[in-house]
Amino acid sequence: MNRLQLYRLIRKHANLGIKRHPAFDQNVVAKVMMYIGAAVMAAYMIFIGSMLGKLAADDDEPAMLLLVMPFLLLLDFLFRFIGQQTPMLFVKPYLLMPLQRNTVIECYLIDLLFSGYNLLWLCLFVPYAIIIFAAGTSFMACLAVVTAAMIMLLINSQWYLLVRTLIGRSLLWWALPLFVYAAILLPLVFDLLPSGIFYSFTFYFYEAPKLWFLVLIFLVVLAAMFFLNRALQFRFVYEELSREQKKPAALKSVSQFTFLEKFGLAGEFLKLELKSIMRNKAIRSRVSMSLMMMIMLCALISFTDVYDQKLMLVFWCFYCFSIYGVTTLTKIMAPEGNYIDFLMTQHENILMLLRAKYLFHVAILIVPLIVMIPAVVQEKFSLLMMLACMAITSGPVYAILFQLAIYNKQTLPLDQKITGKNNMESGIQLVIELTAMFLPLVIMSILMFCLGDELAYIIIIILGLAVTAAHPYWLRNVYRRMMKRKYVNMEGFHASR
Repeated sequence: MNRLQLYRLIRKHANLGIKRHPAFDQNVVAKVMMYIGAAVMAAYMIFIGSMLGKLAADDDEPAMLLLVMPFLLLLDFLFRFIGQQTPMLFVKPYLLMPLQRNTVIECYLIDLLFSGYNLLWLCLFVPYAIIIFAAGTSFMACLAVVTAAMIMLLINSQWYLLVRTLIGRSLLWWALPLFVYAAILLPLVFDLLPSGIFYSFTFYFYEAPKLWFLVLIFLVVLAAMFFLNRALQFRFVYEELSREQKKPAALKSVSQFTFLEKFGLAGEFLKLELKSIMRNKAIRSRVSMSLMMMIMLCALISFTDVYDQKLMLVFWCFYCFSIYGVTTLTKIMAPEGNYIDFLMTQHENILMLLRAKYLFHVAILIVPLIVMIPAVVQEKFSLLMMLACMAITSGPVYAILFQLAIYNKQTLPLDQKITGKNNMESGIQLVIELTAMFLPLVIMSILMFCLGDELAYIIIIILGLAVTAAHPYWLRNVYRRMMKRKYVNMEGFHASR
């Protein structure tokens, strides 16, 4: 069997795995919304590509797209954190077969290069090429620009995979993308164009006859990133599967969190929540990632003027508070699926667990409140706006997200981050997540438009505090509905371990 046949076989197995997943039949709504989202994204890209093409044609600069690509690639890099995980969801069984060690890794990296998301960017590049071709640019120059831009995007996909894998090993690796993007973008921010390394390099090949040399250089970089990822991914996947870990140092102390004992059983579950974050690799990774994104977003708003419009500031202030809950609560009860049988042994154990989770997530809102102090000093955020976003997060947003505890029934592995199982979601889960992310913003926007900013913030604070104070009642309602589905959920947890 050659590599092409193996690649086709693995793709066939991947599609069959999705179809045989327990949640596949429930995903009609999710698939429809995914297609609608892809269509909207394609429309936006066509619009952006047309506008850039018109600007390039008016200025007679056919390669202008290449100078804009760093900004597009930064957005692409951030978007991939939302929807793209590290690969190798099906690596484990193939590594047990008599295949070359890197063959399966290569197949997945190739699949990543030809993913639908990457091809969707052609909706931006092709309209741009058509417009500059109509303005008099030669066909070969148009083809060179589009080819160079597409290869840059493919390099970015491999770069994201490399960074995401390294960050999973240590948060100190965040310094790598920060340094790279700062070196590329800061010269433009401080009006040093074209003195930046990237721009100086690009301008050298800016004329149409030299563009194909730029394409060749990008191809070499893509090949280097591909082989670097192949070696790195195999090393970490093999290490995870074989449980090769460094010998831990002698245990000096154990955190007891005795101050939580005064909360009774809820305090014990608070201890469980804290120790799960500290000791379990997969949970710690999700928590660390959300906190890091929160800090980066707050720093971007505080020290730049990128998002100085009022609605954008409200939008990002809200997400600074809600990003942690959205990241962790979308998989609520999924880590507990590993030991759900023990939680079911005593009456209302699950209710106490839900209450502890809610108290923990409310307490964590203090972190963005402190992190956003520079934004208040810079007069980007008002204190009233921050309190409104904090109240609506602790109230309506968390109340909506906790409904996922009723429907989540896929176990989340505690230690496996690279080879963990894929957790498909049903349509109702996706609807709940999107409602929690966008409905509060719609309500805030309507109130601000009708009543003015200050009065709208006061009403939102009152509404948020009311829902927060009523958490014992709606948590009990969630618990009762969970108990009606407990056998269905437990079966799902058992099947997905």
